[in-house]
Amino acid sequence: MKLWEGRFDAPTAKNADLFGDSLPFDRQLWAVDITASLAHAAMLGSCGIISIEDAQSICNGLEGIASDIEAGKLEIAGAEDIHSFVENELVSRIGEAGKRLHTARSRNDQVATDFRLYARGSFDNLCDSLINLVEALVGKAGEGVKYIMPAYTHLRKAQPICAGHFFNAYAEMFMRDLDRVSASRERANVMPLGSGALAGTSYPIDRDVTSRMLEFDRPCENSLDGVSDRDFVAEYLFDASLVMAHLSRLCEDIILYTSEEFGYLEISDAYSTGSSIMPQKKNPDIAELIRGKTGRVYGHLMALLTTVKGIPLAYNKDLQEDKEGFFDAEKQVINCVDIMAEMLGAISFRVKNMQTAAEGDFCCATDVADYLAKRGVPFRTAHAIVGKIVRSCIADGKTLQTMTADDYRQFAREFDGDIVEAVKGKACADARTSYGGGSANNVKAEIKSLKKRLKKYL
Repeated sequence: MKLWEGRFDAPTAKNADLFGDSLPFDRQLWAVDITASLAHAAMLGSCGIISIEDAQSICNGLEGIASDIEAGKLEIAGAEDIHSFVENELVSRIGEAGKRLHTARSRNDQVATDFRLYARGSFDNLCDSLINLVEALVGKAGEGVKYIMPAYTHLRKAQPICAGHFFNAYAEMFMRDLDRVSASRERANVMPLGSGALAGTSYPIDRDVTSRMLEFDRPCENSLDGVSDRDFVAEYLFDASLVMAHLSRLCEDIILYTSEEFGYLEISDAYSTGSSIMPQKKNPDIAELIRGKTGRVYGHLMALLTTVKGIPLAYNKDLQEDKEGFFDAEKQVINCVDIMAEMLGAISFRVKNMQTAAEGDFCCATDVADYLAKRGVPFRTAHAIVGKIVRSCIADGKTLQTMTADDYRQFAREFDGDIVEAVKGKACADARTSYGGGSANNVKAEIKSLKKRLKKYL
């Protein structure tokens, strides 16, 4: 039975029923729908809007429905949405009392409340996954403290850094994501229930009671906004999109750094695949899939923003389109974050390749210029001198590390014998001691900082 069919003389067309049917996806809200209905019934009873006996009967019936669904004894089917299913099932079990459940409530504020309850859990689950990912990155940064690798700009070797600095950089990105998701969760934790269809209700309800029972921070302050606001959905999708953007960047680096051309990292066989024709192949398919799923999550964000951009106040059926994309985005982002955390734990360093690369292609050239600048040569002049040194090395087949102190002195008298140690990759990386820089000591300090910042979420 439809909750609204009393107004109509004829049934809706079968294809119209199918077109508007939301049960195939909003059935996912069954638990929160029952939770919100339990609170609503209890409030109705405590306010004297329905009898205490009817309220208790409703609560007993709802608890029985929840128990049967959870046990697999009750199939969710035969209704246009989850709210109708629960109410129809309740009436079939307890009779007339069940018809009182919807007193002082509309499906508009009901679904808005259900979805916020569900989204609240979604924010919490994403926070938990991000915590695990940050911990995995911090752990990998700790492993990388004793190694060096080249850092890049324009995908060209730039300067040597402690290898842990690379992983800490991504830990910072996901730490911001964690902060952002947590803040979004706080904004979402406002209760629409009691807004009615759009204008509130004439019944003497107590929204504060219901809000406390459902662990919301407060009831919404405007009933029009309460039933039509989907900012919390957009925020979750944006947060998820940014998480996916950061995951995609990390995946791109992993794909590059585990390739034969770079060879800095090794993905374990457990998170790699092979080729059906080329027996030598070891492919980073997990990282590629995460990178590919990023666009899928972006699409859900754009779809939701497009849906809400022109909706007049208050509720419109367009808002039924807020859920399928949310449910899929939630699934994708959680799966991607979780498998990335596991894959990181199984990634190993190819230390010799990183060391060689960190000293190759004149990565330490800036340090040679800094060496001169610290001895009184203006930096711009030092920069030009080192440019000549690089050109000379290229012409003579030398590197900064194979040049002798005498070779350096041909370009500037300020060079001393210690220059040959100063251009070693480890020395260059460890020289980056400014706050936030890429030295091993800074990496250790950042690891401590990240662990401290994580504590408020543990």
